[in-house]
Amino acid sequence: MKTRTLGHMKTKQLENSDLFITPVGFGSWAIGGAGWQFAWGEQNDEASAAAIRRALELGVNWIDTAAVYGLGHSEEIVARALASWPGPRPHVFTKCGLRWDAKGQTHRVLRAASIRQECEDSLRRLEVGTIDLYQIHWPVEDTRELEEGWSTMAQLQREGKVRWIGVSNFNVDQMKRAQAIAPITSLQPRYSLVHREVESEILPYCEHEGIGVIVYSPMASGLLTGAMTRDRITKLPDDDWRKRDPDFNEPKLSANLALVERLRAIASRHGCSPGAVAVAWTLRHPAVTAAIVGARKPAQADDVAAGAAVHLTQADFKEIDEVAELAA
Repeated sequence: MKTRTLGHMKTKQLENSDLFITPVGFGSWAIGGAGWQFAWGEQNDEASAAAIRRALELGVNWIDTAAVYGLGHSEEIVARALASWPGPRPHVFTKCGLRWDAKGQTHRVLRAASIRQECEDSLRRLEVGTIDLYQIHWPVEDTRELEEGWSTMAQLQREGKVRWIGVSNFNVDQMKRAQAIAPITSLQPRYSLVHREVESEILPYCEHEGIGVIVYSPMASGLLTGAMTRDRITKLPDDDWRKRDPDFNEPKLSANLALVERLRAIASRHGCSPGAVAVAWTLRHPAVTAAIVGARKPAQADDVAAGAAVHLTQADFKEIDEVAELAA
């Protein structure tokens, strides 16, 4: 895997693509705002745009979003932020395959006509001529529809509407089906100290096959940032999906918060936040190319970049793994 240096951040080549990306990228899930099934509550759009620009100032060179985040709103905010950004244009990644109804409820669709329409809509909202990395957000159980969807992605790439194509949340069998049609540039799986399911089969497969891995939720959707407390969780707005998530409720919550306190002790030795340690832990895996780290305001964007700057020792990793096993 080739590397380059961008400012103070060393970039990695995203496997079979010509994209060199920083170890962390800006995640745009939360900035989609309220009004849909997996919303994070109300969000200030100006703060969102400022957070994106702050991350770019710190050297981040890619942004990950999706059509479904805020039902198109996140993509619009990304475009707004970049319209006033004077520096080098970052790579913009987005996703398709999740459609929504009038109530903001989502469902998976990988039919050719649907993906084509989503692509055109994303190009318009993002105000770009080409999407740098286009990803299927979630697979479907129907193998014929999955293959139809991936074939359409490959056709969009041949047409120049997207530069590279990837998948998200696919298992090994689903990736094999896709690869039989066209090469996969990257997989985007959930991966963090509290969600290590991909370590047994999926990450080794990607490493063996030369598929880039961009992990999402390395801080477990804010749980491992060090800012999340039991009281804060109880005060989350009703339309914040995390309020209903098992990781933010007992019996898992106590163990997860105890893990954060141990991360805090390690972070204090490195002069960073627990969240930065959590991100750095995911980046240590040889299959992982980069991690998506979200921010809702400029101050939080500092943690986006901090995860790339933390250099944990083998003793740190051993301590983290021991504590994580107790929390599992």
